Amino acid sequence: MAAEGDVVALILEDHRRMEQLFRRMRSVEADREGALREFADLLIAHGLAEEAEVYPALKRYKHIDDEEVEHGQEEHEEGNKALLALLEVDEVGSDDWDEKLEKLVEAVSHHADEEERTILNGARENVADERRRELGAAFERERARQLAAKCGDVDNVRRIVEG
Repeated sequence: MAAEGDVVALILEDHRRMEQLFRRMRSVEADREGALREFADLLIAHGLAEEAEVYPALKRYKHIDDEEVEHGQEEHEEGNKALLALLEVDEVGSDDWDEKLEKLVEAVSHHADEEERTILNGARENVADERRRELGAAFERERARQLAAKCGDVDNVRRIVEG
């Protein structure tokens, strides 16, 4: 079992939460718009926290592939673009909504799967427990700061995508 505050466990927890939110966004019985707002905040906060606190630290380890880390950042951009496209859909549950949602699910699921198999497995095997807890604390602080700033707001997502 992962140590309390382990960055790998925290990232995996976010990935599982995103999967739950995808299910809610697909469900006609759920508050799909509310699920999208929560998802948008989580995706943006998660990605920005990884890029600010986790990825730069992991690049310093020789058994973690720098190209995988850089590829992870590129996939964050793809996910952010797909998120913006869904946020800009006028009618929740429309054909356009469903189409854009599936593109978002595909982009984020692909990234999470790849990140878990490459970067996170490398971190689990090569980064000391104490360092993973330090990275976890830094990740949580930055993610919380982003969430408090409502980072998933459509205007902020647009700035990130266009930036």
